[in-house]
Amino acid sequence: MSIETKADVLDRILSQEKPKCKDCNEEMSLWEVPDLAVGDGLGWGTPYLFVCFNDECHVYKEGWETMLEQMGQTSSYRNMCYPGTEQFELLPVFSHMGGTGQVIDDGVMAEREALKESTKRGFSILADCFVNKDTVQMLNMLLDPVEPPKVRLKAAEMLGDVSDTEAIEPLRYHKYAPKVAEAVDQAISKIHKRCFTMECPHCAEIVKKRANLCKHCNKDLK
Repeated sequence: MSIETKADVLDRILSQEKPKCKDCNEEMSLWEVPDLAVGDGLGWGTPYLFVCFNDECHVYKEGWETMLEQMGQTSSYRNMCYPGTEQFELLPVFSHMGGTGQVIDDGVMAEREALKESTKRGFSILADCFVNKDTVQMLNMLLDPVEPPKVRLKAAEMLGDVSDTEAIEPLRYHKYAPKVAEAVDQAISKIHKRCFTMECPHCAEIVKKRANLCKHCNKDLK
């Protein structure tokens, strides 16, 4: 059974018709749930919601006065709806701009499509590199911060499958984001396992795994 990724959820929601606010009848905006939920602290169980950002919606307009009277704080709320349902709830906001940073508008969608195309292009290039054993191009794509994260992770994985020990030093030399760094460490481990080698704990030079003494620094390896 495959697990639905966040990207899969977004694709599914985008295929649905946007709901309309039950109070003002304006089309609601697709909204990405922030990492730290502003609801009850438990989250909403979905990475995306539909939210009414119509400032003329009476729920939003009257909410400022209601919240000030009842809670003594400057805040209001907007209608939100769970994708694929008719379940509406209230989303608290604490300024007129509250929540607008997570709206998935045409610009966000254009960036997402560009990322998808760039990732697709990167995977195609890496596939050719794998067939041709072009480890230099793989390494270049791994080290290029402009490449999409998925492409860099795939490049690291492929280097682990086809590179020899000459690739280890260039891989070790650079710094990476946490996920990429983990993939690089796994690739280096795969290279060592395939080549029956290891790195000397004293001088970091590569030696045979069954060696007793390092041929570079002559120190004991056992």
